[in-house]
Amino acid sequence: MRTGVPTLADDVGGEVKHWRWWFLACLVGSACTPQGDPGLGDEGFNDDFERTELGEMWNNTGGPWRISAGQLKIEGARNKPLWLRRSLPRDVAIEFDARSDSADGDIKVEIFGDGVSKAESVSYTATSYVLVFGGWHNSLNILARMNEHGSDRAVGPAYKVVPGRTYRMKIERRGAKITAWADDRELVSLRDPAPLEGTGHDHFGFNNWQTALSFDNLRIRPL
Repeated sequence: MRTGVPTLADDVGGEVKHWRWWFLACLVGSACTPQGDPGLGDEGFNDDFERTELGEMWNNTGGPWRISAGQLKIEGARNKPLWLRRSLPRDVAIEFDARSDSADGDIKVEIFGDGVSKAESVSYTATSYVLVFGGWHNSLNILARMNEHGSDRAVGPAYKVVPGRTYRMKIERRGAKITAWADDRELVSLRDPAPLEGTGHDHFGFNNWQTALSFDNLRIRPL
């Protein structure tokens, strides 16, 4: 669906126009990150994935990320995220559709990471908060500060991912608190007295270990 907010779909067939728009945004918008990513801006960001290629606004760190039938698809990324090349504001709302086609669930995203990190071995410690809906064979919903396997995490109520069901996911950070919902049902919240923020903690990314996932209709807006 088209809106007044710039989307990657606006640039299908026009890579030169896309790069020109991105470069100008970096010059006149918020300060760019070390890797050259402009700020989100007041209008926010939308992506409906109605195209065939990921495009230059996404940083694929090595997973088999692809677009098919207007959706972002992944299976077997093994913690090699797909990072959005826009830096996030301090307080933000992020919404997207998510579906797992596996009984293992395991819908996973990263919030406030560095935009480039990926797993270099089986062990992976994120630079972000990690949200996992239906992790550990669909037994846990967690929001972790960097290490999803560590103790610095919040565990939400039992609520399993239903295979084949599309959920409208929402994540918000307001002040020191991050909260995540699935279809308006609160999954988990975490209050961090030393929030991850600023350079190195200012990107959103989709992530995945092994399950077959689909994502769509990403919407990000500053709060």
